Amino acid sequence: MKKESLVSISKRTGYSISTISRVLNGQAEKYRISKKAVELISAEAKRCNYTPSLLAKGLRTRKTNTLGLIILNIDNPYFSYISNIVIHQAKEHGYTVILADSLENEHDERDVVRSLLSRQVDGIIAVPCGQDPSFLEDINKNSAPVVLIDRYYQNSGLPYVSTNNYQGGRMATEYFLTRGHKKIACICGTPYSMPSKERVRGYSDVMKNAGLESEIFVSGEDFSIMNGYLETKLLLNSKNKPTAIFTLSNTILLGAMKAINESGLKISEDISVISFDNNTYLDYMNPPITRIGQPTDEIGTLAVKIMLQSLEGKRDMETRILLPPELIERNSVSRR
Repeated sequence: MKKESLVSISKRTGYSISTISRVLNGQAEKYRISKKAVELISAEAKRCNYTPSLLAKGLRTRKTNTLGLIILNIDNPYFSYISNIVIHQAKEHGYTVILADSLENEHDERDVVRSLLSRQVDGIIAVPCGQDPSFLEDINKNSAPVVLIDRYYQNSGLPYVSTNNYQGGRMATEYFLTRGHKKIACICGTPYSMPSKERVRGYSDVMKNAGLESEIFVSGEDFSIMNGYLETKLLLNSKNKPTAIFTLSNTILLGAMKAINESGLKISEDISVISFDNNTYLDYMNPPITRIGQPTDEIGTLAVKIMLQSLEGKRDMETRILLPPELIERNSVSRR
């Protein structure tokens, strides 16, 4: 089937290509196009299911009303949820989002960025991976604006919106201490990622301040269920078994819970647990899980606002925002 175009609509309606283009782009009033012409052209475009070419429009206007969104693992509930927020916020402002998964691999991330740029996206919102910001800095400077979410780089000019992960690490550890726990283990995610580093730093500082530096124990290497499972298995079979475990993501928590159940232990009664990330399903666990909630809605909403304001020239691209986390108290931590 031959694709409809402005030319074919022009032939059937008798109006010029420029008039049809102005009507379909919502500029009829600006150019004083008659109501009759608007109705006829709109009806014909609807009848033949005319879809404008974003790439062709982009060549003319240098704008496609499309944003790229790069996340790390679509199967992680946290990233799935934040993607949903970004997509909905962008849609409210007339933007379409192209979602891509970097699989937490720097080479894949670069391929994904190049692919998005080849599709003429106006800007890129990204959860970055790796430790070198230079590639994304170059894209931000020379190709398209980049806004980071969740993760960011310490010594980089790239704008970001994230949780205050250091504060979250402190909150969880202090909560354990107030309930009498001293043997607190921490299972972290990707060690070089900013969220993991800051959460561990918060945990470690509280332990040191409480005179428990010798009890600090950090293990783990990624934000996966398997990581949580294997590290918990090792912890529960060690001579210096902890009374509490701080898991730095909901995925790590799921693996830890499986290991605890297999060991014949019960959460809260035998070993206490706090997780990072807030998901509704954690209230349906047995017992419901105490966790550090991230302001995911605000992170996604602010990232889109920063991007759109920068595209409109209303904001410079040096915004760096850390939002406060929230302690959500449930029943997974007992008193010692």
